[in-house]
Amino acid sequence: AAWIWSASALALRASYEGRPEKLAAPTPAQLADAPRQLQVLGCVSCHGEGLRGDLLFDEPGVATIHAPNLTLVAAKASDQQLARGLRQGIGVDGRPLFAMPSAQYARLTDAEVAALIGAIRKLPGGGEQVPPVTVGVKGRVGLALGKFRSQPEEVERYRNNMPAELGPQFARGRHLAMTNCAECHGPAFGGGEPKPGTKAPDLVVAGAYDLPEFRRLMRTGVPTGNRKLGLMADVARNDFSHFTDEEIAAIHAYLVERANRAR
Repeated sequence: AAWIWSASALALRASYEGRPEKLAAPTPAQLADAPRQLQVLGCVSCHGEGLRGDLLFDEPGVATIHAPNLTLVAAKASDQQLARGLRQGIGVDGRPLFAMPSAQYARLTDAEVAALIGAIRKLPGGGEQVPPVTVGVKGRVGLALGKFRSQPEEVERYRNNMPAELGPQFARGRHLAMTNCAECHGPAFGGGEPKPGTKAPDLVVAGAYDLPEFRRLMRTGVPTGNRKLGLMADVARNDFSHFTDEEIAAIHAYLVERANRAR
């Protein structure tokens, strides 16, 4: 018990300096589109309306985690600190983040990250600080045994497991998929476990969808055969419903080509 407590405490209190972030100037189009990207990427779903904080995870014995009020964080943080949080999974205090999908966001371009930071800074500040993270016995066991990895660890794992490049004609769809789908379906789309006990399939399954079916799935969470989905239904309605038709078509083309080459 003492070892579990000590090992989990070390994981929670680890300190990271991080590497300097390179932030490129966004285009006017990227700046204008950044508020929509906050929706698509799930920032609003996790951090709540206005990004003022919300309950993110609450599992008895495991942990209670609130997504922070980003308007208050941004008021005190530099662009470098915000970028490290987004792409390196390092909090403003240098501690590792656990529920933030930084491993996926590490794949965003320098300009995309700068545009997101600009959109966050334009939001009206206010609201309250959220409660601190609390970790239960099950959560501490998972941390001690390495079953719950920190985002700095996940960033490295994702960096070494990139989705297949299928040519320039599929580059747009690959980029969109690896910055939006990898959190649940794994770094190279081979399947994942976004929540304990919740399995997300290899995205080779997308090869069975024609474009209208895939568009319906991405916007409503309703798959072929009208099966009832859980997490995907929530993500589709809350986040992916903000994708444009062109973005959905690009993701579909990439995933279908990936499925065809896997045969």
